[in-house]
Amino acid sequence: MRLPRAIALAILAATLALAQTKQAMDEEYARLVKEWTTAPEFMSPLVDHLPKAPGVPTTRDILGYYAGAPKKLTRVADLGKYYRALAASSKRVKLLPVGTTDEGRECLVVAIADEETIRNLDTYKGYLARLADPRGLSPAQAREIIAQAKPIYMFTGGLHSAETGPPEMLMELAYRLVADESPLYESIRKNVIVMLNAASEPDGRDRYVDWYYKYKLADEGENDRTPGPPYWGKYIFHDNNRDINYSQVTMSNWLKFYLEWHPPIMHDLHESQPLLYTFSGQSPQNPTLDPILYAEMPIFANFEMTKMISYGMPGVWTHAFVDMWSPGYLGYMSSNHNGMLRMYETFGNGGANTMRRTIGGGRGGPGGDAQEAPAPAPPAAATPDGAASGGRGGRGGRGGAASADTAAPAAAGRGGGMTAREWYRPLPPPRTLTWSMRNNTNYMETGVLSALELTASIPKTVLENFYLKSRNSIDSGSKDAPYGYVFPASQKDLTRVAFVVNVLRKQGIEVGEATGEFKIGAATYPAGSLVLKRNQPYGRLAKILLEKQNFPTDAQTTYDDTGWTMGLMSQAKIDEINDKAVLDVPVKNLAGMYEPAGAVKGSGALTAILHNGSNNLITLRYRLKDVPFDAIEKPVKAGNTDLPAGTLLVASSPRVKAEVEKLGLQAVALAAAPDVKKHPVDLPRLAMFSTWGSTQDLGWVRYAFDKFEINYDLIYKERIKQGNLRAAYDVIVIPSQGGRGGGAKGLIFDIDPRPGKTYAYAKDPAFPTLGAYGESEDITGGMGLPGVAELDKFVNSGGVLITLGAASYFAPETFITKTVDATRTTAAFYAPGPIVEAEILLPEHPIFYGYAERVVPVRWAAGPLLRVPTEEARKSVLMRFPGNDSSILSGLMRGVAETRGRPAILDEPVGQGRVVIFSTNPAYRWQNLGEFNMLANSILHFNDFPK
Repeated sequence: MRLPRAIALAILAATLALAQTKQAMDEEYARLVKEWTTAPEFMSPLVDHLPKAPGVPTTRDILGYYAGAPKKLTRVADLGKYYRALAASSKRVKLLPVGTTDEGRECLVVAIADEETIRNLDTYKGYLARLADPRGLSPAQAREIIAQAKPIYMFTGGLHSAETGPPEMLMELAYRLVADESPLYESIRKNVIVMLNAASEPDGRDRYVDWYYKYKLADEGENDRTPGPPYWGKYIFHDNNRDINYSQVTMSNWLKFYLEWHPPIMHDLHESQPLLYTFSGQSPQNPTLDPILYAEMPIFANFEMTKMISYGMPGVWTHAFVDMWSPGYLGYMSSNHNGMLRMYETFGNGGANTMRRTIGGGRGGPGGDAQEAPAPAPPAAATPDGAASGGRGGRGGRGGAASADTAAPAAAGRGGGMTAREWYRPLPPPRTLTWSMRNNTNYMETGVLSALELTASIPKTVLENFYLKSRNSIDSGSKDAPYGYVFPASQKDLTRVAFVVNVLRKQGIEVGEATGEFKIGAATYPAGSLVLKRNQPYGRLAKILLEKQNFPTDAQTTYDDTGWTMGLMSQAKIDEINDKAVLDVPVKNLAGMYEPAGAVKGSGALTAILHNGSNNLITLRYRLKDVPFDAIEKPVKAGNTDLPAGTLLVASSPRVKAEVEKLGLQAVALAAAPDVKKHPVDLPRLAMFSTWGSTQDLGWVRYAFDKFEINYDLIYKERIKQGNLRAAYDVIVIPSQGGRGGGAKGLIFDIDPRPGKTYAYAKDPAFPTLGAYGESEDITGGMGLPGVAELDKFVNSGGVLITLGAASYFAPETFITKTVDATRTTAAFYAPGPIVEAEILLPEHPIFYGYAERVVPVRWAAGPLLRVPTEEARKSVLMRFPGNDSSILSGLMRGVAETRGRPAILDEPVGQGRVVIFSTNPAYRWQNLGEFNMLANSILHFNDFPK
């Protein structure tokens, strides 16, 4: 049968057009990726080939290797080198610098779209900004903007430095988006603006790559327990994904970028689970976020799973892992600001080595020793945070990607074994397999290309949802109580108010200053009080951060903390307002950050700086370290001013006045010292002890000390073993750390030695990032029992040892304190970071200077259950937990009775010195600033505790 001539000509024309547009393929790429992919089912037709484009460089052209090459990881400067070459080659690319890190490395975003879009990128940026804040925008105007706008789909990778695959894959993705002329890529470029960052944590990326090349190239399987580097970033490991207040420089950079560009979708690429988990937003879900979010997330996850299974790729799943309760993950900046959060966990090997792996093969994936994890969940729940041990996304175990299905409860409790077929895992992975970096690249890249395919097919739906979530947030603040929050200007310490307000402002939340006195109901607030009205684009986020967290059911578990209420954590007074009248209070919106003015009232030879609970008091003392200070031990009245216990007395001077004002403190000038008992406030020779294997929670204490300008030496096992500690130090602080399931063993023995191997973390010209923040010729081994003996000598000869959280098992279990027992909660107990009441028993103790209330909120820190068995020893108990249902202020604590009457803080005399034991952790993730003052007081008054 002959075709009609017109049809035949049409077919011929189409064939010729196809021949003209068909791209040449990179045959060497196809050969190598087939060789590097360990089984055919770990490949997809989206990534088994690479088109060539004249003048557009591949990673091999610039770096000498393709993404996913065995034993190849790319440092940050070379990531930037490749992206600059790509941008120079094509008008489809624009580079967007986003500031620098603690160590001066570049944070870089790469934008890719068609030429017209890149040329007019600022116009599209303006469209998204208008949809992000649709106040004054009619529905018709919104539709008009949506018709012209394009969604930004932003990928972030390399947040956790041991999760090495995403920065490699993103380079290849960028090349494809620029160079491939096939219909899929034309559609993506036309309808979507793709953005990606080179590495989310540049400092940690380089440090981990240096360590990998120095020590991990020989790892062959999950039994190779090569430890990882003791540091990633300057302060914290895995908690860069728990920095709810965006305290860290790099995380703050990404937040600033987000608030400038408003990507409707943000996709955070991680590594831990086999073979690819795509987040669908499972319960428990934060009920304040828009329901639209919970509807759109599974659409994307299921589409990706469908596409990848259709390619025959096993081990893709969508449920029973991460939940939507806590707002504190980095990628949640998107869902917190009315966008859509996306997240993957792709199987990884902690580097670029090809390894034999067993899914469900036990704890400790390649790279071994984990940073300490928080309190264990009950038996049926996954262990939170333990990347090297594989539990729920990892706390960034020192050196390793997760071993799949490890921390055994994670397998059973979060949805069955990883090799079991479930409705959300219809094609499970094999139990044993050989896994490579190229497999990792194949899976991740296939997934993100599927996500971009879907986005390109429904861009207006994505934009409309973004607009609706923004509009709904504004409407919610007008229709649903609470309608706002008031920060009364009458409270005595405004520095803690400033902490809360400035975190809110940093996240784009509007806060106004009342222009006059106002009343709401029976309450009268003075002018200058701060007012947060919820009828604004990020009003829902304000509610999430400020409200009490009521966990939906104690039958559920969660991935991270259940409580974070900012007013309780900071112990600042914040009134929740359920009266619509708050929306009409005249205010002047803060243009920037809130800086309460300090003041010195009156004149006189002596300045009394009131101790109203501000942590800035210790900063003042260190800034004026060359000036003598006294502290009064009892409250006293001076004229018309009440001087609380702990008020500092110092000779008046312009320098003192200037510092008091800068730090937001309140002071009065007196003619003479009040007639009350006082003592000199000496600054101690202070050290902070760190293990090499558990620097995570300690990093937050280092950060707090640095922010409050507290001088200290950071010491390790090497210094402890040298002995003669008392000659060098008055106070040694041991922050929460330890590993090994908690207890003294982790502090004492730390990382297991490797027969015949040493792991130096020291300056090395070949690996320049190593040796930062301390050096060791071998990070394994710990202080050992000789180190315990040296700390015992330190205390008995007059030193003060302060232990926090998990480290507070140390003194009781090593018998440095002989009258204190430290036990653990039962398996039925479950308390992932709630805020609870603690009762101050000895309010006159210097630790509690600045605390006016006898019952205060503290965060439960999974420290030891302390007990003092004798009446005499009970005199050392300074604070205890009431342990009643009513004492749970925010979040979830199951089994609260186990804490009833247990000491929260002990001050135990030992020989000529003393041990101060916090079962709490007063320096947690730069959040519980209301508790930090207890630690600050312990330092300031180290030699003035009651005898």
